[in-house]
Amino acid sequence: MKPIDLKNPIHFIAFGFGSGLLTPAPGTWGSLVGIILSIILWTIAQSSLFFIFLTLVSFIAGCYICTTASQDLNIHDDGRIVWDEITAIFLMFAYLPEYNLLSYVLAFISFRIFDIIKPFPIRYFDEKLKGGLGIMLDDILAAIFALASLYILYYFISLC
Repeated sequence: MKPIDLKNPIHFIAFGFGSGLLTPAPGTWGSLVGIILSIILWTIAQSSLFFIFLTLVSFIAGCYICTTASQDLNIHDDGRIVWDEITAIFLMFAYLPEYNLLSYVLAFISFRIFDIIKPFPIRYFDEKLKGGLGIMLDDILAAIFALASLYILYYFISLC
């Protein structure tokens, strides 16, 4: 197993610019970086299409990045690899029901809940798919579940 080298661009990205090395809960720190980066990018672009493109590029690159980092560490889906969380937050920003502080906080919390609990089929794919695709896909699914929960919440709020 090679040591983590943040001078290595693959490690730097895979470990969320170093956020994945923070403890406890590196996935939470990586998600926080994803939220902060997304807020900054949304302020600049204000485009769902931009975030769809960013998600696709980040997902495709992430499959390679996460595979390489996992192989370097000789550990599948090491918890310190957080590029998958960051990419999932990009996906959420493409489809948020609203763009305000409340939505950002709810997006962060709902994503973390689904990423940690991993209800079916998220857990299935997390356990069955190996390599970068497996690392990336379970977080994308968690983001989809989180978005669905946000839309349900916003629907019920609109009824009040």
